[in-house]
Amino acid sequence: MSLRSLHRHGGAVTYAAALSLGREAIFVALLVCAPALLLGLVTGLVVSIFQAVTQIQEPTLAFIPKIVVVALAILIFGPFMLALLTDFTSRVFTSIPQWTK
Repeated sequence: MSLRSLHRHGGAVTYAAALSLGREAIFVALLVCAPALLLGLVTGLVVSIFQAVTQIQEPTLAFIPKIVVVALAILIFGPFMLALLTDFTSRVFTSIPQWTK
């Protein structure tokens, strides 16, 4: 049961509706943070392989590329992240009157 199905059922929030809202919130959070996390993971893997091959064990070499890539991912995917969060928030706010009946 998603936020859209709450409009069809109407009335107060049921246990299933609350669980559905929580599940959808977690899913939206995963979608929002996925691009930055995945690109950071790939960058960390590439840097680790590079360090293993060249036997350079400089700690800052592992962090600086990941910070740069995650910052770029947030800049590039920022509109997508904002659109997901805005859509979810507006659906939650518009369904509040349905829950308070």
